Order: sequence, then structure tokens, then C-alpha cells
Amino acid sequence: MTTPLTLTAVRRPDGTAGLTVSGEIDMSNAGSLAEALDGGSGPLVLDLTAVEYLDSAGLSVLFAHADRLEIIVPPLLEPVLTVSGLAGLATVHGPGTDDGPGSAAHTTAPSDPPGEE
Repeated sequence: MTTPLTLTAVRRPDGTAGLTVSGEIDMSNAGSLAEALDGGSGPLVLDLTAVEYLDSAGLSVLFAHADRLEIIVPPLLEPVLTVSGLAGLATVHGPGTDDGPGSAAHTTAPSDPPGEE
């Protein structure tokens, strides 16, 4: 049995737009997530801590917006974002590590190869 997708727009205390997502993100509802992400511009904090499942359709939507996302993920999803390469394109961190959008402490972009600094 699937858990319905719930999308809740929020405004963080620092004024940054946010979107809290819960349930399962799959090909049946990835379009709803895409519409929510398409509806704004600028930095967005995407809270996926209540997401129980994320398939390739959901990942595709996240990739399309990676340059503006700070993604908060539960331990279950962190390896998915890392292996897919999304963690190298967006700021990804676990809950409770809130230093604000673009924080260098939580940016997981790959480092330069040795000798190319």
C-alpha cells in the first residue's frame, strides 16, 4: 500500500522558501512535485525527512532543480542521493544540521582532484 504524497509550502525563519514533502514519490505523483518546484525561483529548502520512498521519476524531478535546492533527507534516502550523483549537485544534509542554504559545512559537491586547486 502506497502512502499518498503531501506537499506543504513553508517560509523558513530566514525568509527562504521551503517545501515539506511526505509520503512516497514515484512515477504516479512525480508530476505534482515537479509542479510545486516549478512554481518558484531562487533557493528552496526541500525537506524530505518524511518521505518513505523515492524512485527514479522523483530523482529526475530533483535533478532538474538541483542548482537551487538544499535537501534535508532522512538516513534512508541519503545513500540514494549520493549514489545517484544528486548529492554532488545540490546541498544535501540530514535533519538537525541547519546552517542555512548553501552552507559550506553541508555542501556535498565533489572536491577537486589532487593538483587541480
